[in-house]
Amino acid sequence: MMAKCPICRRNEAEAQYKPFCSRRCADVDLQRWFSGSYAIPAEEVEFDEKDRGIE
Repeated sequence: MMAKCPICRRNEAEAQYKPFCSRRCADVDLQRWFSGSYAIPAEEVEFDEKDRGIE
């Protein structure tokens, strides 16, 4: 059994666009990354002068 497309969840993934079923679904995923819909949470860290090697 082939995996379903993570975008449309209807079609099986095509080898050329894996894990997506089509170029359209691959482009939808890419646009979501560009627009910030997908984000990896990060914690802001403040550095002082010692951390930068400046004393």
